[in-house]
Amino acid sequence: MNIIFQRLDAELKEALKARDELKLSVVRMLKASLKNKEIEKMGALTDDDVISVLTTMAKQRRESIEQFSAAGRNDLAEKEKKELGILQSYLPAQLSPQELDAVILACIKESNAVSPNDMGKVMKLVMPRVKGAADGKVINQRVKELLGSGS
Repeated sequence: MNIIFQRLDAELKEALKARDELKLSVVRMLKASLKNKEIEKMGALTDDDVISVLTTMAKQRRESIEQFSAAGRNDLAEKEKKELGILQSYLPAQLSPQELDAVILACIKESNAVSPNDMGKVMKLVMPRVKGAADGKVINQRVKELLGSGS
């Protein structure tokens, strides 16, 4: 966990030297969010806490991209996409669709889910296994599809 803070400090210095305003802004925002989480928790952050903060920030960017694109503000959507790219560099590697499907199918078997009504059981098993490695919306969609097709 200390590694992420060291990496953020190093990249903050690099961004300052390179005058990379966007990266500087994102790294500062991330450090502030992590510090706020640390204060909220009243103690040191675990790796799960850091991933949780990163995932939340990435989700916010994705939602902003959708809203800006729908409103025709492609300039702002583009900025959010760049910020999302920087945030994703700190997250664990994202699962491929095949890897995600394998995890979901294993959880479906494990929970004996047979219909979309059992989606909660499956999501409860899938989410801890893929924490930070896949977008919740994508997971939700794939679980619906796999349960709907009667896999």
